[in-house]
Amino acid sequence: MTSLCSGLGFLLLAGGLAAAATSAGTHLCSSSPVDEAAVCASVESASQEMLLKIARGGASPCNLTFGQYACAQSAWLQDLRDDFLVSLYSCLSPKPLSAMDAAYSILFFSKYDANKLLAALTTFSQQFSHVSLSEEWSIIFVNGLWEKMLQVPGIDSPPVLSQWVHKGLQPFLAHPTVSACLRAKNVSCEDFQKVVAALNSIYSNLPVQEQKNLYNAIKYYLVQDGSKQKCYNAAIPGLNSTAWFKNYLGSFMEHAPVEDLKLFADESTLQRFTRDPDNIQMVRKLTLLRATAVYYTLLLTSGSGFALSSLPDRFVCYLSPSAVSNLSRDDALNLAQRISKNCPMNVTHAGEDRERPRSSSLTTEELQVASSLVRKFEHFPPAVLRALGQAAVGLPVSEIEESISGEDLEASLPALSKVHGWNTEQTRAIINKLLSSGYEITDGQSLARLGSLVAGLNSSTLQSLPAKVIVEAIKLPEFARQTATLPSALKAAFVEKISSGLDHPADLVKYIPDALASYIPKSLLVFEKEKPNIQDLNQKTWTPEQAAMFFSDVIKAEPDFNRLSQSVLQGFTCTAVNGMKTESFRQLAKAMKQKNVKLGEDQLRCLMTMVTLQGIPKDLDSYPKDLLLFLSPSDYATTGSCWQYFTNIGKANLDVLQRESSQRKQLLLEALACLKISGTRVNEENAEVLGRLVCDLSGEYIRNSGGILLKQLSQCESFLPEQEEAIRSVISSENTKYGPPSAWSASTLNELSALIPVFGHSILQKIPKDVLTLWLKNFAHDSSLSREQLAVITEELLPSRHKRAAECPPDLKITQEVFDDVSMPLYYTPEQLRVCLKNVSLAQHLSKILNYPFTVEQLAVLKNHLDETYPDGYPESLLPELGPLISLITLDDISKWKINSAEQLAALLQNQPPPALAAAMINRYVSLGNRLTPAALNAIGTTYVCLLNATELNAIDIDSLKTAALDPSACSQPTKDILYNKAKRAFSDQHNSRAYYLLIKPYLGGAPGIDLKALGKDRVNMDIETFLKLRKDSLLDLTPTEVKDLLGVNLSQLKTVQNESPVREWIQSQKQSDLDKLNIGLSGGTPEGYINFVTPKFQTPSSAPLGAMAMVFHLLPALLLSFLMMFIFS
Repeated sequence: MTSLCSGLGFLLLAGGLAAAATSAGTHLCSSSPVDEAAVCASVESASQEMLLKIARGGASPCNLTFGQYACAQSAWLQDLRDDFLVSLYSCLSPKPLSAMDAAYSILFFSKYDANKLLAALTTFSQQFSHVSLSEEWSIIFVNGLWEKMLQVPGIDSPPVLSQWVHKGLQPFLAHPTVSACLRAKNVSCEDFQKVVAALNSIYSNLPVQEQKNLYNAIKYYLVQDGSKQKCYNAAIPGLNSTAWFKNYLGSFMEHAPVEDLKLFADESTLQRFTRDPDNIQMVRKLTLLRATAVYYTLLLTSGSGFALSSLPDRFVCYLSPSAVSNLSRDDALNLAQRISKNCPMNVTHAGEDRERPRSSSLTTEELQVASSLVRKFEHFPPAVLRALGQAAVGLPVSEIEESISGEDLEASLPALSKVHGWNTEQTRAIINKLLSSGYEITDGQSLARLGSLVAGLNSSTLQSLPAKVIVEAIKLPEFARQTATLPSALKAAFVEKISSGLDHPADLVKYIPDALASYIPKSLLVFEKEKPNIQDLNQKTWTPEQAAMFFSDVIKAEPDFNRLSQSVLQGFTCTAVNGMKTESFRQLAKAMKQKNVKLGEDQLRCLMTMVTLQGIPKDLDSYPKDLLLFLSPSDYATTGSCWQYFTNIGKANLDVLQRESSQRKQLLLEALACLKISGTRVNEENAEVLGRLVCDLSGEYIRNSGGILLKQLSQCESFLPEQEEAIRSVISSENTKYGPPSAWSASTLNELSALIPVFGHSILQKIPKDVLTLWLKNFAHDSSLSREQLAVITEELLPSRHKRAAECPPDLKITQEVFDDVSMPLYYTPEQLRVCLKNVSLAQHLSKILNYPFTVEQLAVLKNHLDETYPDGYPESLLPELGPLISLITLDDISKWKINSAEQLAALLQNQPPPALAAAMINRYVSLGNRLTPAALNAIGTTYVCLLNATELNAIDIDSLKTAALDPSACSQPTKDILYNKAKRAFSDQHNSRAYYLLIKPYLGGAPGIDLKALGKDRVNMDIETFLKLRKDSLLDLTPTEVKDLLGVNLSQLKTVQNESPVREWIQSQKQSDLDKLNIGLSGGTPEGYINFVTPKFQTPSSAPLGAMAMVFHLLPALLLSFLMMFIFS
């Protein structure tokens, strides 16, 4: 056991990042044994009475020094409670370290009973599991803890080891600089194998982050001296085993990126490792990082002497095109069948989110392998198509249209309908071929037979089908799952047909596939007297606006709010909870916390108002963290400290508050004061507490804090220019744990990927081009960056000077394999792309390649190619596929298009063209005689509804408006007036229901005062955001009492906006005495004895001067009388 313990001691101290090993911190460590007499000679002894008093809570643990605890008698320490380490750490962490603390640590923990210490560590771990500890005190504590752990009987057994690693040392192992405390243990490779075997036995019981920490420790041991092939030498017995991955990484290999494998050994040695039977047996059970799995498979299959037939099934999902290039037809079919069987859609890859399911899009390698297999065949009879299975995704559109008959496609439907990853052109070509050859969709079964190909249906075909056919199909589970991959416009079309075939909201909710639920118009979710089925509602994913429609019905039908899903709970509105008692409100809020419900600002303000009606709860940690954004540290005082308050605020959704709002600025100031951050430097512990508040720190804080804030900054939605400059300055300084950009790996870049848009040319040019290329190929598809942001990297990788090319170089010829490669933009300068596109058809590949990160110049080349191909205007089939080319479209282009369907209009507007182009597209659609149907209105949406002219607005049918989702509150007043009147008629059948206010709410900017008064009588509890958007003249028509009725529980918020228009004007038009009756502190009304004159809104121009003069003379007596009375009373 000695060798194992020695190895574990080394390893547990290496449980951080290898980069931290060079940090100053080794002076905080000391060796065992410690000379107690020498160490304690200068320490004042602590009495047993004092220790007993501390143990019983009669005195503060801070009354004694660390040295006094360490030098106390062992028996006296056994009375300390399990939470003592928490108190001790809190006492020590604010203090500077002494030279003796490392020795004190070893002494102190050596005197603890092992079981009692483990219980104390478990309590400590629970308290600090999500809090970053002081790096120096982490080293001090672990210095003594690991020495104690090695003395524990049975530490080499999995159960005991698991307890100490997971329950005891977890908060310390997570700290990067713990690896600075390495000692020269001279652990041999043979002993290290035993260490890995011991840790491997508890691997599956460890949380992912702990697995990563321990992997980093293993990696540190293997690369610490900078030499490759550590613990492997073919000439030395005991070190010549090629089962190296199994021996030295074990299951921790799940966290090894490709760059790390290349650190462990050279490529030829790695290839020997990959082919070792023990390694293969182990790896086939692991879920590797995707890039690692691809690299492992490449090593396995490259070179001579390896037959694909012997490739384990797990690896066929990661083959490269080169591995299948020389297969015979029979071997190609066999491999295709193995791919179909072993590479289902639910394959998962380890990574930042180990259980993240694959998207429906395929990787470059998968598409290229499929294309390579397909190219083995000249003809595609049903037998071949069925055998190809998933590999059929490699079929070129030209092959589908020209070489495969509709009859053969129909005969192959059982296989083709299960293929995932089809692009739009492929599904459209197959569906068109099927329909033109006589395939009939007569019932649900015949529609469901299409499976994944159903995405090729167009909206007009779908609309021509009887509703009952679609309702039958969606009741089939397999087909219901296929709806998840449909384009948005087709999903909306499906919902329109399904809702026309079901008469009751309850049936619609019951049968609608979850993937389509969010497309149901909210007006169709009004249950009225019908009782909702809670279970059905809980099983679907709703938008907040949809859930609001039935929320009041749900909470009345289900008193136990914990039984409601997150999706249902997000429908909370103030309107829905009239009459609910404060205690019920609090239970509702607590249920929202348990289900991690995300609420908007108006929802949170209302919730906060209702929860605090009878005072601030003393258990605020039981409520949603976002609720704390509307409370202060003093409000939280009965629950916990300001430190705890801001720890919660740091994890809240700070974007609920506007970036530059006074409330958000105040939160940051109070947080800095609470954490006693007096200067402009933030340490790591405080950065963890601040969390998302770091996003509001000025550039000076970012610059002076070095790289400490980069982790939190990576979570920010946006930055101010001075913040961006500071981030670039920090990274350029090269004084971060990531090192200089010139030394970054693809994994390093991936860790910082959210900051890539901030880097700019100055930093991107320093990153090795092969690293940028590797990241684009292997990591970009999982990043949150947009296509435009990725295109910046493409521009960085292309030559800055473009040579004019006369013809396309042979190695740059654009083939199917090139079209399948997401890295295509990296291979061509704009000029090369221009010449290589000659005689190449883009139409069949447009939907795919326009997702690639082409630069603006490259996109211009693609558009010019389309312009030359279609001089009279693009065909209708291309319009939905234009994607980023929309930014280059001209008004002249649009005038040539035939936009004849709402589906085409939706696809065009989805690319967010500028207003002028959007208006031209809408006008073109209408001018061709197309109606503004619900689908067309939803395509126009809130973004572009303000572009509609009066003629177009008046042409909107009220039935269309009823199922459209529009919010014209940002439009001109005439637009709001027209749409309000239409909406009022559209929802007139709901006028007496609770849902009416929610339906009419987006249109209230056009409501007259009389309608607002009616809403006030219905106790709608209008939110302040909607109130601010009301017509000014309508608001001025309301009395303070009527405003009180309208706002209800939100009345107090009127005070916060009293200086904003139109509230300011409304206040000025009211008597101050009437405002005072509202009891919310409004000021600025008309004092008693004063007359408030309101200029008439309308007047006849010809009589205006006379009318004004007449008014003055008419009011003159009243003015003189008023002045005289004031003079007398004064």
